[in-house]
Amino acid sequence: MIYALFLIWVAVSSSSAQQFYDPSGCSSDTSNQGSRYTCDSAQQPCRTFLVYRANQHFGHQNLLNISALFQVESDELLELNNIASPLETLKRGREVLVPINCSCSGEYFQASLSYIVSERTSFPEIACGVFEGLLKSLTLLQENPSQGTDVETGVKLDVPLRCACPGGFARFNGVKYLVTYPILEGDGITPLSMKFSIAPEDLLAANHLEPKSTVYPNTTVLVPLKSDPVINLNVPDSPPPTPGFLPTITVEKTKNTKLRKLYIAGSVVGFFLIVVALLACGFYVKAVKKWKGERLQSFTDRNSVLSCSTARSSPRSGQTGRSSTNSCLSPDLLAGIKFFLYNYGIEDIKRATNDFNEDTNKIGEQVYKGLIDNESVMIKQMRFEDTRQVIDMHSKINHVNIVSLHGVCYGENDFAWSYLIFELPTNGCLRNCLSNQANRLSWRRRTQIAFDVATILHYLHYCIFPSYAHMSVNSRNIYVTSKWRAKLANIGSTLAISASTMNDKVVTVNGLVAPQNPMNEAASVKVDVFAFGVVLLELISGKEAAQGTFLKDSIRFLGGGANEGGCFEQLRSFIDPCLKNEYLIAEALCLAILAKACIEDDPLRRPSMDDILKVLGRMV
Repeated sequence: MIYALFLIWVAVSSSSAQQFYDPSGCSSDTSNQGSRYTCDSAQQPCRTFLVYRANQHFGHQNLLNISALFQVESDELLELNNIASPLETLKRGREVLVPINCSCSGEYFQASLSYIVSERTSFPEIACGVFEGLLKSLTLLQENPSQGTDVETGVKLDVPLRCACPGGFARFNGVKYLVTYPILEGDGITPLSMKFSIAPEDLLAANHLEPKSTVYPNTTVLVPLKSDPVINLNVPDSPPPTPGFLPTITVEKTKNTKLRKLYIAGSVVGFFLIVVALLACGFYVKAVKKWKGERLQSFTDRNSVLSCSTARSSPRSGQTGRSSTNSCLSPDLLAGIKFFLYNYGIEDIKRATNDFNEDTNKIGEQVYKGLIDNESVMIKQMRFEDTRQVIDMHSKINHVNIVSLHGVCYGENDFAWSYLIFELPTNGCLRNCLSNQANRLSWRRRTQIAFDVATILHYLHYCIFPSYAHMSVNSRNIYVTSKWRAKLANIGSTLAISASTMNDKVVTVNGLVAPQNPMNEAASVKVDVFAFGVVLLELISGKEAAQGTFLKDSIRFLGGGANEGGCFEQLRSFIDPCLKNEYLIAEALCLAILAKACIEDDPLRRPSMDDILKVLGRMV
């Protein structure tokens, strides 16, 4: 039993302490997995090392200058690197071992230094030049946000160098240090492992690299050492790869006139065939355009305001339903449809829903599921005047995370009721997925669904004009596809409103009251942010938000008052027990804190969907 628990501890420690290699260069403005080495708050600081190369261009050609840069004693560098004098001028590129203190700050390891700028420069010049890629320029900018693009003389910068401490699994394997090593042109896995007298497999494992992986200049790797570091300076760097050209073979020139004539004839025939093919393509494109124009004209004529239809039919099924002599579509409504919706008959709808069978086909208030042409659809009944608003909204948007509108059907004898036909994603609504114990929703799928919902809300808030508040975001309006991606439904309903029209409302979202103050257009979308926070709580806990303020009360421990251990225990008790331990506690804490920020009573204190998307983008 004790051995099994030990193995579980080793597995958990190895998964939480594993570091990744970032192939993007030092000056890249993208943040990837491995751009900084991650940690959790329980990990203790450690003493480790990094490698720095003597550099005359920046005035660091001896140990005295290098020790001043890294704020260590020069005597310590002398003993560690077997150099006689701190003033000895080192050969350009000579590798120097530098001891550093590495600690966990937030979610990242770092060796914290300060650097005073001696002349006007830039962040990439400092990160990639002075510190030789031991941190990315983006990290330096994030650590010193008050500075502009150019850094003036005399400015003091905080410099968080990349470092890492061995985790539980590494320590179990005898790893004592993880040395930060900056990669240059010509470096490779094999010569680097020879420099430190370690196995290439250990170097690959420490950086989460596959066999035969490539490491790139201006990046860093971690070198796992089981004893004090010693660099074998006799190992040469790997030479840059040579071009893979095939050897050339000298061919004697011949004076074969017959072969020359054959080449000329072949060229003429080939040119002629190309011209013929281009002409054929031109005629084909012209014919297709003509055919499309005739089709468009035919459709317009059939739906003209002067030609009241005697039957409305589905182009998919070809079935005809009942009609009314009053069932004429206005030109304005036809313009909103924009020729992309199917016009179904009432008999199609009855057949699809088993004559609106409430026992087998009803899935919500005035919402039914059905089959049309062997495709699962969702059929929503609504008043005729509301139909125009939904169709108009769907004609203005185009996003993969929105449930698609397929068609429309008007009432049997009048326009009192209409029916809109939507796609029905395979796995149904998110609430059903969270409640399904037989096929539980994994943590990775939950974070992907949260990211998908944030993506479409960001689209509605920032990518259309005017910005649009959905006002009905909940786990029953979010549907899940066969590939476990999320789609948002109920777009354009009377609950969803243009952001610019919202003013002084108190909104109830999923059983929780989201108080609103009089807002401008930018602030009104905070209702959706509140609702999104509730959905996050459902994804974390598995519980339905219909339980009133229960979910909100369950995360009050995040507001402070509990010690660190108690906080984690309360978080684990809040997380859906179906997940067991198949989640990262750091990600769960991040989602919980994000959800708490979203459901703040003051809407102006809630984050924007842009901020939310940046946080979730780091998890998927």
